[in-house]
Order: sequence, then C-alpha cells, then structure tokens
Amino acid sequence: MVSIFTKGIVKENPNLVLILGMCPTLAVTTSAINAVGMGVATTFVLICSNVLISMLKKVTPTKVRIPIFIILIATFTTIVDLLLQAYFPALANSLGIFIPLIVVNCILLGRAESFACKNSVFHSLLDGMGMGLGFSISLFIIGAIREMLGNGAIFNHQFTHGSGIIIFILPAGAFLLIGFIIAFVNFFQTKNKTINH
Repeated sequence: MVSIFTKGIVKENPNLVLILGMCPTLAVTTSAINAVGMGVATTFVLICSNVLISMLKKVTPTKVRIPIFIILIATFTTIVDLLLQAYFPALANSLGIFIPLIVVNCILLGRAESFACKNSVFHSLLDGMGMGLGFSISLFIIGAIREMLGNGAIFNHQFTHGSGIIIFILPAGAFLLIGFIIAFVNFFQTKNKTINH
C-alpha cells in the first residue's frame, strides 16, 4: 500500500518521470503561489475522480467509460473552479484558463483509465493522493526556482535588489529548467538502480 502512494512522488512522478501535464506546468509555474494553487486544485480533482471512478467501475459500461470519466473529472474541476473564484479570486485570475483545462489534463484521464477503474476505492484514493502530491511537489519546485531566478523573490517576498534573469519567467526558461530537473531525476534513478543491483 505504501508503494501505491509513494510511486507518484518519485518513481512515477507525473511531470518529472512520466512527462505528463506539461501544459499547465509550463504556464503556471512562473511563481510558487501559482504552482501550489494549481497543484492543490489538480490533487483535489484527482483524488475525488479516482475514488468515484473506482466506486462506479462495476456499473460503468465499457463502451462509454471514457466519456463517463471525463464527465466526472469535469464535475470536480467545476467545483474547484467555483471554489477558487469564491474564496481565492486573485489566484483564480492568475491561473485563468488553466483551472478549467484540468478536465483535459492527461494525468487525470490516465490515472482513471490505468488505475482507478481497475482497483479498489482505497487503493485509488492512495494513488490519487500520491500522484497529486508528486505533481504538486514538482510544480512547487519548478515554480519556486523560476520565481527566485526570474524575479528574485519567492511567494512575492523580494530577496534581491533589481530584476532577476528574465528568461526564467518565459516559456523557454521553463523548458530549460524542466529539462535540467528531469535530467537530474533520471541520473539519480539510474544511479539508484545501479547501486541496488
């Protein structure tokens, strides 16, 4: 059971290993607060949709399971979108279209199809929590580094005088940073496998 939870954090991290969900990763990680907001929103939708899909797997007709999955994911995404607009309007404005686009995030549909519709509710809950946490951690790391290097700040707290390295706020900087982080993760995992064998 522990492995179901932890695999999404390191071994099968959606962003850094499976390379899924890159569109929101590149777009919203210009600051740490945006990254955390997107991570929490996606985690909520992932957990809720995984659990409900697992609960309904025996009554879901095979021919229409994908549309049903999308409807369930869209329902929870709408709930998150409305909650953000009501209680965190500044964050909702900052994340913009990327909150409604959670519906088409391949992480959610991928977990629904490959895990939730084949496993128990509890295991699906653990999978959703682990994958969501892994996604959130990777978003936070990328967002914090981009904000520090690009703006000289983190969580809007300025710690340098003047501007930072502007490229890290731009999409090109995100690509470069993500490439370096993925290379580091691959190096670490390869080294770990070599030591274990």
